[in-house]
Amino acid sequence: MWILVAVGGLILSARRSLRRRASREAGGHEQAGGQLAVPVLLLAAFGVAASQTIVLAALPVLAHDLNVSTPSATWLLTAFMLTSAVATPIAGRLGDQHGHRTVLAAGLGCLAVGSALAAVGANAGWFPGVLAGRAVQGLSGAVFPAAFGLARAAVPRERLGRVVAALSAMFGVGGAVGMVAAGPVVEVAAPAWLFWGCLAVALLALAGTARLPAPGLPGERARIDVPGALLLTVAVVGLLLMISQGRLWGWSSAAILLLGAVTLVSAVAFTVTESRAREPLVDLRVLAGRRLAPVSVATLVVSVGMFAAVTLLPALAQTPSTAGYGFGYSPARTALLIAPIAAFMVLAAPLAARLTAAVGARRVFRTGAALGAVSLLALALAHDRPWQLAAAGAVLGIAYGLAFASVGNLVVGAVDAGSTGVATGMNTILRTIGGALGAQIAAAIVAGATSAHAAVPSESGYRTAFLVAAAIVFLALPAVVELPRRAEPART
Repeated sequence: MWILVAVGGLILSARRSLRRRASREAGGHEQAGGQLAVPVLLLAAFGVAASQTIVLAALPVLAHDLNVSTPSATWLLTAFMLTSAVATPIAGRLGDQHGHRTVLAAGLGCLAVGSALAAVGANAGWFPGVLAGRAVQGLSGAVFPAAFGLARAAVPRERLGRVVAALSAMFGVGGAVGMVAAGPVVEVAAPAWLFWGCLAVALLALAGTARLPAPGLPGERARIDVPGALLLTVAVVGLLLMISQGRLWGWSSAAILLLGAVTLVSAVAFTVTESRAREPLVDLRVLAGRRLAPVSVATLVVSVGMFAAVTLLPALAQTPSTAGYGFGYSPARTALLIAPIAAFMVLAAPLAARLTAAVGARRVFRTGAALGAVSLLALALAHDRPWQLAAAGAVLGIAYGLAFASVGNLVVGAVDAGSTGVATGMNTILRTIGGALGAQIAAAIVAGATSAHAAVPSESGYRTAFLVAAAIVFLALPAVVELPRRAEPART
């Protein structure tokens, strides 16, 4: 409950600060619907991000209640990631061409319908129903590019950087809150309440979309690049399936090798198709440009490193203390231990918006990446006491908030208004791929350092995984060194 109150406070605080700034710099004048746009967009982004991770801590409980194995239960996370990866870039293009408000409402509608279906399936002990609900929920990935595009259209230029920073931070804040909230919920109530909560947030945000501005888009509306969309879908789905199922199926298995071949062929075909298309789904010249390419690389490596930490901390805390490390915590106590990550992300989000306006998004991002590397290094060296994990988690939360809040401004500042949806959509996919990669890399390192007959993983595996994650996050620092200090959004 206190986490939800904190998130609500963040949204209200952002709204008040943006109102004050508007009054000072624009004489109180604002586009119609602009005041309402900010809290609605923040709530929508928070709801989608929280829905993605809400099942993580509850997977063992869901596996038991739905009478499936734990590996089968992981598809409740994978299904969301796959459909989200498919919907996000297409939604970005649709929003750029046909208006972002419609796409935002459609994404929230998918989140509501999928949440209801998953909740009903969980109550009935029906795994296919819950899995289908999670797949429909994943289509709400369309919300992120639509939210960035709508913010660019509805918010005055002098305030846009702060709003984009807050929206970017919601990707991490919502994800962290989803992980933290799941443990206590499944201990005091049925798992179905995880999805009922997602439904409530979706309906609340959906009700607010009716009051959002729907600005017209200049120029002739182009058609959707169907071949490009299909090839991108196959490539992204294949890559995510390889990442998420590689350990379960075996990295040298026929299924993984076939997926790898299909993914590679689809990626090459997508590149050729988009380079020749008159109206491409993704303008590869923009993605490979001098301004956007470094941001994409930095986003990927930061996501890999930081999501690796989020995966390792709960497993470390729940390891029985008889192993010589770990604390044997329950899911609820584990949630409290990692709660500082979410709490300090909530605190860092408005701070990141102010710092971005003052010193530029590049400096804020590099500060977040540096703090992330330091916190991961600290976890590798000291994880024997609960307070050590909590303190490192607090620093990691600040790092998350600063890094992900500034990435949005770096992306929006690197492209023109007509490419906002596609660029932010592709950046969101990179975060998803990075998160999946980070989780699998961390798990593979821990498993590789553990003997075949050991009851619990080796502590050295956790230490090595934290060190590798720290090194990966550190790679983000030189990636953005060539960017200008102030990456301001281009004019519409």
